[in-house]
Amino acid sequence: MWTRALRSPLTWTFVVALGIAGAFGMYWFQPWKLVTDQTVTEALPTIETPPATAPQADPSASGPPAAGGPATSAAPPAGNTLLAKGEFITHEHKTTGTAQLIRRPDGRHQLVLRDLATSNGPDLRVWLTDQPVLEGTAGWRVFDDGEWVELDRLKGNRGDQVYDLPSSVDPADFSSVSIWCKRFSVSFGAAELTAA
Repeated sequence: MWTRALRSPLTWTFVVALGIAGAFGMYWFQPWKLVTDQTVTEALPTIETPPATAPQADPSASGPPAAGGPATSAAPPAGNTLLAKGEFITHEHKTTGTAQLIRRPDGRHQLVLRDLATSNGPDLRVWLTDQPVLEGTAGWRVFDDGEWVELDRLKGNRGDQVYDLPSSVDPADFSSVSIWCKRFSVSFGAAELTAA
């Protein structure tokens, strides 16, 4: 009887449809990523601490500058400059780590993710946005409401990683970073960027 039922075209259609639905579900949700991690350990740029500004010499004063300091202000740092930073908060999945926007000596900008830890997931991206970072479920879906730029796919859900900003992107136009699941339009976690 069971053999006869399997011979039915309707039964085979159901079995094939169930197989296709199962394969699509596995592709779409990628449940194995909930129990696997991808760790990235990129070399992070060092950040120069700007020197204290020395007082300018008073041109009307006669004689040499006062002892203990140069007569002119210090030159700008020749290394990487920290422009803004923020700590990640949790949205859809527990997320921790630090985001930093830096300017390289050649004028390029980079986003640095330090000690990132979040869940692995399908279709995760790194977004710079102009939206505020809100706590709880209120902040899960706000980042595609305003201006945003996708820097790249998330290289790994754990570790240290660096993303170059396109030359057309002005970092001053953006105030937050989101680990954005593009497939489900939800933030896994985000960091508010505040000026350093």
